[in-house]
Amino acid sequence: MHKVDFSVATMDGLESAAISILKRAVDLDAKHRWTESMTCYQEGLQLLMEVIKGLPESPRRLAFRTKATEYMDRAEKLKALIESEKKLGKYHEQVHIEDNSTGHSYESVLGRFLDGRVRSVEVEDPYIRSVHQCYNLLRLCELCVKKCPNLQFIRLLTGSDPGDEHAQKARLTEICTSMADFGVKLIVNYSDTLHDREIRLDSGWIIKIGRGLSYFKPPAGKFCLGFNDFDLRPCHETTVDIFHESASK
Repeated sequence: MHKVDFSVATMDGLESAAISILKRAVDLDAKHRWTESMTCYQEGLQLLMEVIKGLPESPRRLAFRTKATEYMDRAEKLKALIESEKKLGKYHEQVHIEDNSTGHSYESVLGRFLDGRVRSVEVEDPYIRSVHQCYNLLRLCELCVKKCPNLQFIRLLTGSDPGDEHAQKARLTEICTSMADFGVKLIVNYSDTLHDREIRLDSGWIIKIGRGLSYFKPPAGKFCLGFNDFDLRPCHETTVDIFHESASK
């Protein structure tokens, strides 16, 4: 029986993954999607360093070290650039989500901004009314609770449902009760004149999604890919604008 060298197979897999992620980092860098690019540089470099550790001294290992140094230098410059733009209150990043495209779950779109520094999240979306819209809010709340260990509250501003206000409030009350079990408050306020859609983090990040939270298309069926994993769910076309509000403003 032919024996498979699992260590070699693993190293080849790591190398392929590192190259793929670092290529994406460079592509996002060129498109000025800098926070996404930083995440890819960090993930790709981590994998590349594992590859380098597993290689014997050789020209190939030296070539990988050289590339790793180049990527590290660019990541450091990019980090400084992001910080500079943030301090000036000028940071702006735009992501265009194409019609029927996938890979745009809430975690993919804004998960990189959710961490221990976030204590409060403000969500403005006039259409958190129907069942699927309330489920979208629930998914966002789950992500925030999971990734923000110091989160204290989420404040929602939305429009009331003139067709079934009682059912809308019942759904949101249930989310409030569930979040309280995790030590996080959901505060709901209503506005009949609200139009804008945005998510504000007290860490300074502002994420404006053209369609609000409801940019996903309905699933093809209950037993189709994308029903649970929203990175596999096709999306409506929309634009995501990301800003950072300078603390000095």
